[in-house]
Amino acid sequence: MKDQLTVQDPTTQYQKATPEFQQQQPAPGLEQKMTPKPDDGSSTYKGTGRLTGRKAVVTGADSGIGRAVAIAYAREGADVVLSYLPEEEADAQEVVKLVEEAGRKAVALPGDIKDEAYCEQLISTAVEQLGGIDILANIAGMQQFVEDIAELTTEQFDATFKTNVYSLFWLCKAAVKHMKPGSTIINTSSIQAYSPAPILLDYATTKSAINTFSKALAQQVAEKGIRVNVVAPGPVWTPLQVSGGQPVEKLKEFGNTTPLSRPGQPAEMAPAYVFLASPESSYISGETLNANGGMPTP
Repeated sequence: MKDQLTVQDPTTQYQKATPEFQQQQPAPGLEQKMTPKPDDGSSTYKGTGRLTGRKAVVTGADSGIGRAVAIAYAREGADVVLSYLPEEEADAQEVVKLVEEAGRKAVALPGDIKDEAYCEQLISTAVEQLGGIDILANIAGMQQFVEDIAELTTEQFDATFKTNVYSLFWLCKAAVKHMKPGSTIINTSSIQAYSPAPILLDYATTKSAINTFSKALAQQVAEKGIRVNVVAPGPVWTPLQVSGGQPVEKLKEFGNTTPLSRPGQPAEMAPAYVFLASPESSYISGETLNANGGMPTP
């Protein structure tokens, strides 16, 4: 497989979705059970030392975009606290190994980010075991499609908001207390914030909230020398999609309607999180970087 620094045609760099993509797992899903397995960058991402000595917390670090970001951060020189659900331990241990193979420290801390105490523990663990925190990458998310608002329960609506928005508030609030000038927060929105699918009513709403939250927070903490930005992925091949994020019958064409005519891969998202965490983006704050295969956004 070619590394990410090799010039390639982006329309054919990865395969289009086919009937092979039609599969289903119970939530939250495991990456190691997916076919084809998403590209996490472990065979393609080459670090250049852009995050040497940095201390990061990455949520959703077991699989999908969070996994790719954790690997990229380690290869760029950062130590990483990995957040994930206990049910995702098998995937998470693969990431721990990859981070350690990059010569960096990996601290695995399973738990549920819907719990405020756990979010606070994530930050305190980084401070205690890494010596601080200067990168917070909020990537974990909940997405469960529901065809009709009449079938969307208050329990699911609440769980989606607690996972996607409340955790953001709790983690940012806890992290800012420890962050020094030069630190960065990278939150995760979605194309759904701009072009919401009718079956993702609750999820799309949270992603719009994340954009607004981040723009407000960026202004609030700018005087502290802390930057806050957002990555908004399009359709990306992750366990989120095969564990209730999309109807199974739609997966055979997942992402094929983007201008690049295919779904994205986690390895293609990671560089955006590296850029926004590195000093290279020092004059960028309150921005949303769209990585969506060419779909227009406002």
